[in-house]
Amino acid sequence: MIRNIINKSPETHPLTWRVRNDHNPVWINEYKSKNGYFGASKALHYMEPKEIINLIKDSCLKGRGGAGFSTGIKWSMMPKDNESRHIHYLLCNADEMEPGTYKDRFLMEQLPHLLIEGMLIAAFTIKASRGYIFLRGEYINAAETLRRAIKEANTAGLLGKNILGSGFNLDIFLHTGAGRYICGEETALINSLEGRRATPRSKPPFPASIGVWGKPTCVNNVETLCNVPAILEYGVKWYKSIKAKNASKDTGTKLMGFSGRVKNPGLWELPFGITARELLEDYAGGLVDGLKLKAWLPGGASTGFLTENHLDVPMDFENISQAGSRLGTALAIAVDNTINMVALTRNLEEFFSRESCGWCTPCRDGLPWSVKLLSALDNRKGQPGDIEILEQLCSCLGPGKTFCAHAPGAIEPLQSAIKYFRVEFEAGIADYFSNTSKITCIHNN
Repeated sequence: MIRNIINKSPETHPLTWRVRNDHNPVWINEYKSKNGYFGASKALHYMEPKEIINLIKDSCLKGRGGAGFSTGIKWSMMPKDNESRHIHYLLCNADEMEPGTYKDRFLMEQLPHLLIEGMLIAAFTIKASRGYIFLRGEYINAAETLRRAIKEANTAGLLGKNILGSGFNLDIFLHTGAGRYICGEETALINSLEGRRATPRSKPPFPASIGVWGKPTCVNNVETLCNVPAILEYGVKWYKSIKAKNASKDTGTKLMGFSGRVKNPGLWELPFGITARELLEDYAGGLVDGLKLKAWLPGGASTGFLTENHLDVPMDFENISQAGSRLGTALAIAVDNTINMVALTRNLEEFFSRESCGWCTPCRDGLPWSVKLLSALDNRKGQPGDIEILEQLCSCLGPGKTFCAHAPGAIEPLQSAIKYFRVEFEAGIADYFSNTSKITCIHNN
């Protein structure tokens, strides 16, 4: 449930201040009355693409899909020429299938024109005349909202030919995916958009050189693009000033949340650097009465577990990384003391195993193997050495050892669960020793 993000100031909550009290979508007339498309008009009439790229670089805007890569640098990788053979494409990654994550859905359903404006500015900057929103197929309401918003923007002359009399042309198309987690990986997304099997591509070449239909392509997350209009409107100095005192190098705001058995599950726009404890206790209201926090995932199911000892870590990319996990999408999941970590981890690995594209051997075979071992441990039928095999699998599926980042992300919760809650995994082989002793006694008698 989305809570506590309305009636805020545009200077402190640039993403969400326009949200309506009744949570209906903000359509084009209302959006324009709230300074909507000001940043796009400024970009198209008064700025050069190189100037915008430098502005986004200076703002230190990072990708909000989980990787945290510099948006300005990503844009600067696109070719600079204007030859017709170099058609450029902009792809918006809206295939939000990370378990426990729902921030992009909120933005698309509530503020569709904020996304369209961000895409308009980005497309002008990278000289793209075609934009695609690759949307998770299950997001039916978001699809309906975006279709209407795109139609409104076309009617108002904010998409199509000669936008705002600037001479710039852009068409945006909505493409709904077929429901695969791997499509969140940008090259798998590109393959799926082209009608191919959704498997990642080898990099290099990167999409900026060879992307959709062999043309230069830039892929950005929904929340990333939604940050762009405010940066053009209010400037770099303002954007870099929005962060908590504990923040590292990250600037601006981030949609953060807490789910699980907390009193007030929800989503909030907050500055980088707010601590996880503040997010959990002041915003999510803490755990339901009678429960205690056992562990938490900082940003979706593919991030490593942290414990109560890490609650005072600032919520930003650098500090969460130093704590041994990843910020990811910053939509945290609370695990209470009634939950068995072996069962929870098995559930997560079953999802990642099912969603593997099957392209490379370590991921295709390693993840099902981890599920088999975890299932045995969960049913207290594990054998000596099972935990060590799981640790070896974590090593074999780590960064740089698979074709893409799917498996390395999948094993993050597994290896951290073993690290912090090994005793629960060891309990899964307790019956093995008990049964062995019984067999030995019978044999001796």
